[in-house]
Amino acid sequence: MEFSHKSVLLDECIDALNIRPDGIYLDGTLGGAGHSSEIVKRLDTGRLIGVDRDTVALEAAKKRLEPWLDRVTLVHSNFKELRGILEKLELTGVDGMLFDLGVSSPQLDDAQRGFSYMADAPLDMRMNREDRLSAYEVVNQWPRQELRRILFEYGEERYAPQIAAGIERRREEKPIETTMELVDVIRGSMPPQALREKQHPAKRSFQAIRIAVNDELNSVSEMVEAAIDLLNPGGRLAIITFHSLEDRIVKSAMVKASKGCTCPPDFPVCVCGNKPRVKLITRKPIVSGQQELEENPRARSAKLRVCEKL
Repeated sequence: MEFSHKSVLLDECIDALNIRPDGIYLDGTLGGAGHSSEIVKRLDTGRLIGVDRDTVALEAAKKRLEPWLDRVTLVHSNFKELRGILEKLELTGVDGMLFDLGVSSPQLDDAQRGFSYMADAPLDMRMNREDRLSAYEVVNQWPRQELRRILFEYGEERYAPQIAAGIERRREEKPIETTMELVDVIRGSMPPQALREKQHPAKRSFQAIRIAVNDELNSVSEMVEAAIDLLNPGGRLAIITFHSLEDRIVKSAMVKASKGCTCPPDFPVCVCGNKPRVKLITRKPIVSGQQELEENPRARSAKLRVCEKL
């Protein structure tokens, strides 16, 4: 598979990182290295650390970054392992970090990965193919109530109870093995008016299952906390989210780190001693302009938030 991916909010991310030629920068969602190739071009004595949990992405990135490999370190890992990654590289901090939390286009478009509700494929959805849990286990083995919970919480699917019940009924007859079999169950579990909506009826459910398979929300939460800690003073953290659940986690963590004091408002003086650790560079998220939306419809829901370490 050719791993090419249109980088979302590319210019905005590069501007946000405020790159120094001698700095150390980390791209925690390397993908096809679209963002990384622009970061590394701006370095001379600096270093780029590229992290991805997908070995296919790492191989593609290695080719794209070939002209600059003398200043690049590639790491196969989950970005939630940020502390361990820097520890192994004997680094106490970095000067900027970027995380693009969208599923990359090649992962969506490669039918065999099982991310898409538009192509028939084995139920997989693992970003790291070495992980044990796949969509097959979630759909066929998780209890109905747990399926209902993830569909409602991670997919914000209002028909979660009906879909979870439909999955349970179908898998009692035989395992649900492919994406199209799952789409069929989802369609059959929803009322007629829901099927007439503009959005594909399986979109929310597939999002929910993908998040569960890859433990995405916990990973994001752990990553943001670690990233703020591991930035050098003046270093920037830039994070692109694609749905409200992730954006809420990122916004909350950045706002909390920018406030410092956690004492109740009616306390006359601060007794907690907490100091602000970052300043917010973006009070409101940066979103794609009209030209980018025309060129790349997948950028429609992208939101970029940035903070700077004090």
